[in-house]
Amino acid sequence: MPPMIMMHDKEPAQDLKDKLGNLDDVELFQNQVLVAVYVRPEKTKSGIYLTNQTRKEDEIQGKVGLIVKKGPAAFVDPTNSWFDGIEVNVGDWVFFRPSDGWSITLHKTPETVLCRILDDVNVRGRVSHPDHVW
Repeated sequence: MPPMIMMHDKEPAQDLKDKLGNLDDVELFQNQVLVAVYVRPEKTKSGIYLTNQTRKEDEIQGKVGLIVKKGPAAFVDPTNSWFDGIEVNVGDWVFFRPSDGWSITLHKTPETVLCRILDDVNVRGRVSHPDHVW
């Protein structure tokens, strides 16, 4: 089954970055990563509208997000047992189990952004676009 492609007014990664603004004053420790949770827009490219309840569920159970900040030890693996040959960077779309992260809301601009703080080992994979995960 092909992914549900959403109608985006703005590219999703840029939209989250704009809403977050400058994150220089946000510091993560050790192997923590800050992931901005992707909440689908209300309309698909084919014209189907998602209900408010469906979109609210993305806020609670969203399992894809944009890495927006990393701690100094995030994805650093001197034993090569976890991340051998894998490089994960700020700006990557990743997926994770929602219950593995600590949910926080950042108020950087007039808009708020739902985020999760995860241990690097709780990032399960990477995708090229958030619409590929549902």
